[in-house]
Amino acid sequence: MENLLVSVIIPTFNRAEVVSRAVNSVLNQTFKDFECIVVDDGSTDETGSVLCGFADKIKVVKTENRGVSAARNTGAKLAEGKYIAFLDSDDEWKKEKLKKQLDFMEKSGFRISQTDETWVRNGKFVNKSAKYIRPSGDIFYNCLEVCAVTPSSVMMEKTLFFEYGGFDETIPVCEDYDLWLKMSLKEKFGLIDEPLIIKYGGESDQLSNSACLDKYRIVSLFNMLHENAALSDEKKKALRGVLAKKVKIYSAGARKREKFDEAQWVEGLLD
Repeated sequence: MENLLVSVIIPTFNRAEVVSRAVNSVLNQTFKDFECIVVDDGSTDETGSVLCGFADKIKVVKTENRGVSAARNTGAKLAEGKYIAFLDSDDEWKKEKLKKQLDFMEKSGFRISQTDETWVRNGKFVNKSAKYIRPSGDIFYNCLEVCAVTPSSVMMEKTLFFEYGGFDETIPVCEDYDLWLKMSLKEKFGLIDEPLIIKYGGESDQLSNSACLDKYRIVSLFNMLHENAALSDEKKKALRGVLAKKVKIYSAGARKREKFDEAQWVEGLLD
């Protein structure tokens, strides 16, 4: 595997307290033929100073604050590897993550894969609910309800990433849900059924805590329904069903909060 190169991309914003944990988990990989690109998305805390401590081991790119999608896309554009792998700056990898996943990718023929993960919430290990068990193969139906793929576990061919246009920079949250949904329509996803990442949660600044997650999942579903001619009748029916359910729930919540314009907007997506 000497001539194989993986580009690891870590987007970060104001994560001075944890970003070194993520970077060290990459540098401590048993597989060494990689580059690590950290995209500092306009941090205003001590993130820059922390990253300076790794100056001879990683590439650091400082940008204005444009969001996680833009940061990941920036890293991908700079990547030199055949494969790209993403790691959120508040998560970490186990030492054999890259080696095992690269071996799997080369032997299986999958163009994209993920691994299982261990969850830590507020400092304690927790069990995942059944709906978050990671799927493999044709995962389109799994991708409709929730985000079925964890960005920190993903490895894919760099060319595949650009075939789908990368992450949508107009979406402030659920950008990963949007990309995996698009990819799942045509691509098969590989899975290493082993927890090779530790995914941390419970912090107040995490995007996954945003109350508007379903709003942007609704937008993504609506866009796919109206812009993708490759949808089969069966998949179109399933997509419409999930969209209608999410619209109903979101609309009810908006009306309860007396946000009637928001409720009318989302209800109009079903017309």
